Amino acid sequence: MEFIDLPQLLSASGTVRLPGSKSISNRVLLLAALAAGTTEVRDLLASDDTERMLEALQALGVGVTHLGGENWRIDGCGGAFRTEAAELFLGNAGTAFRPLTAALALAGGDYVLKGVPRMHERPIGDLVDGLRQLGAQIDYLGEPGYPPLRIRHRLPDAAAERISVRGDVSSQFLTGLLMALPLLARTVVVEVAGELISKPYIEITLATMARFGVIVEREGWQRFTIRAGSRYVSPGTVYVEGDASSASYFLALGAIGGGPVRVEGVGSESIQGDVKFAEALRQMGAIIDTGPNWMSARAPAGGLRGLELDCNHIPDAAMTLATTALFAQGATKLTNIASWRVKETDRIAAMATELRKLGAVVEEGADYIRVTPVERVQPAAIATYDDHRMAMCFSLAAFATPLRINDPNCVAKTFPDYFARFATVTQAAPVIAIDGPSASGKGTVAARVAAALGFAYLDSGALYRLTALAAQRAQVAWDDEAGVAQVAAALDVVFSEDEVLLAGVPVGDAIRTEEISSGASQVAALPAVRAALLFRQRAFNTRPGLVGDGRDMGSVVFPQARLKVFLTASAQVRAERRYKQLIEKGFSANLPTLLAELQARDARDQARPVAPLRQEADAFLLDTDKLSIEQAVAQVLAWFAAASRQ
Repeated sequence: MEFIDLPQLLSASGTVRLPGSKSISNRVLLLAALAAGTTEVRDLLASDDTERMLEALQALGVGVTHLGGENWRIDGCGGAFRTEAAELFLGNAGTAFRPLTAALALAGGDYVLKGVPRMHERPIGDLVDGLRQLGAQIDYLGEPGYPPLRIRHRLPDAAAERISVRGDVSSQFLTGLLMALPLLARTVVVEVAGELISKPYIEITLATMARFGVIVEREGWQRFTIRAGSRYVSPGTVYVEGDASSASYFLALGAIGGGPVRVEGVGSESIQGDVKFAEALRQMGAIIDTGPNWMSARAPAGGLRGLELDCNHIPDAAMTLATTALFAQGATKLTNIASWRVKETDRIAAMATELRKLGAVVEEGADYIRVTPVERVQPAAIATYDDHRMAMCFSLAAFATPLRINDPNCVAKTFPDYFARFATVTQAAPVIAIDGPSASGKGTVAARVAAALGFAYLDSGALYRLTALAAQRAQVAWDDEAGVAQVAAALDVVFSEDEVLLAGVPVGDAIRTEEISSGASQVAALPAVRAALLFRQRAFNTRPGLVGDGRDMGSVVFPQARLKVFLTASAQVRAERRYKQLIEKGFSANLPTLLAELQARDARDQARPVAPLRQEADAFLLDTDKLSIEQAVAQVLAWFAAASRQ
């Protein structure tokens, strides 16, 4: 599985231009296809969801032309798709699947609509029931109430003048009906049964329909009327707003990480309800500024505070509040979020599970979640459930701890380059990576550099020695890759200032023997073992910074390290140093034997297929043959100071 490892973050500031809104993008595409005339769509979101909609429209005979960048031309079909029979795959794009179901059911034709397995778990029965009231013939090809669907020609003269649809499961059901009803060319009243959730998304629907010439009469949130004669007409050019839900992650970054972080593309004049996320942040204490097309957030002097909030108006952006709660004083309770259960995943359950991995105390119910932060957030690998918002929300937790985000490419659904943009406005705890051969003095130099800077220290070699020792004690052979990897994944290790504990027992001397050093070299060549220890090593990258020494610190573990040093010395000098070290500790030693063992280990480390010992192109070479420890430390500190000024 692919993953991205995030170090602990120090601060956030800067400006981000938002991608287009997914909700607006797919609404505009469908209405442009249904309209009379040609529409030029500018600033369209480039994502999996919009790709699925564009593919579907092309399959239906709609003229679709890419004009370059995020701009497209759509040649409308005037409500009559040219292709009257097709099978459409719509992935997990609810903003494409639900409205297309309605439009195709009322346009007339023979269609099959499918998606990924999760799409087939997302309910659509209430929309189908409403469409059947209008004469649509729709069959379930799997479990009743869920996709996939077969749509057949609408029954003639069977349309009701008044229909009912539930409003408490997904606003996309009502959106789909409203957008499709002008195809009937008769007056139809839609009544909402129960409380309508996600009202701001209905406002987006109504505003977008109005841009294409169809005005919906509304009586509160319970009754909507489409008049006879309503038809879509191209407005010529449509600009897509930046995505307000995506703005939430960057505004939260500013509120947590100092700021200010400014987002451009959405602001006080937005038609999206999720802009109200900024008000929720303000209630938590964040300092918010807005303009017609921008918003910014920065942290309050006294820190954020928890809140209790009805999130009906910001159902998607509310997810960001659940992770922001990790940084607030007191608990945060988010209510009226039942719609989370039927999204890309069961978001309430998923959010609760992953927050608990970080140590948070979480209470969940049918339509709420309550998050109580803890003083110390623990590193964890976050599952994303093929849900873009899970990946983006949990990136915020990196201000509390290093973490791993599994399947980060799921953000392609709405924000393909999210993590690249994220990196432009965040500053991570810096790393100094010191690599080199055995006995070159890198451990001593690294420890002293760390002490001078007040940084954490990682002796990566110790982790491999610990793995070798633990495997030996568990009677697992060092060449048993699967067995050693299992041992590595379960290591119970504690580093104190002057000791290393394995399962609570001091082992500082035991892991320094030549036998265990040789074993460490052997297990370090095993890919599965290196993979098992990779995140553990990266989890040391906490504020204010880290100095790590090893053989692949700069090449594999911390390739983005602020400073990379390759520290070396001749084999003879290193053997003499090791000999002196062992004698001073009371161990017997033989200089020629030590030299031969070092030379053999050098050859093995340089030749191993995984992360071989080598100087990286961007690493400084530090030969310590004729340098004292103090001189070597001073040189590394000077290089780091220069790198930090760049």
